[in-house]
Amino acid sequence: MGSRTSVTVRELVIFSMLTAILLISKAVLSFLPNIELISFFCILYTLYFGKKALLIIGCFIAVEGLAFGFGMWWFGYLIAWPLLWAISMPLRKIRSVLLWTVVSGAFGLLFGMLCAIPYLFVGGLSAAASYWLAGIPFDLTHCFGNCVVMALLYHPMRRLFDRCFPAHA
Repeated sequence: MGSRTSVTVRELVIFSMLTAILLISKAVLSFLPNIELISFFCILYTLYFGKKALLIIGCFIAVEGLAFGFGMWWFGYLIAWPLLWAISMPLRKIRSVLLWTVVSGAFGLLFGMLCAIPYLFVGGLSAAASYWLAGIPFDLTHCFGNCVVMALLYHPMRRLFDRCFPAHA
């Protein structure tokens, strides 16, 4: 049998609060186009909680769908956010702000492409390409914002998480 990853009650409470941070940070910054903290926190959560971070990301995606509807954008979330987790997992022992700034920026740049994937199944290649190309200015903003956020917040948040979650550091 495969190994099971159990979640303690303490972790469930912590993960619920960390999910709330994702939701609140998105709402607070919603007036800024493609400037967000979700990418930063998804990476940070993966660095500290490994496989279990996928629970936080999954809850975030589910609540977003419940709150705003399960439109085409939501299927893009099903692709993009778990992919960021999957990219971060094998690199999670590396504590380089430069690496994480590049990963975060690249993810922001490619976010529109990832969110265009569901349009392949609905409208074909031309619909997906149109969606992606129309969003390139937003992807550039997303890339820049992610780089700035990671560069500014990486070290202070690592210190905070090292204190709050020493067993996971």
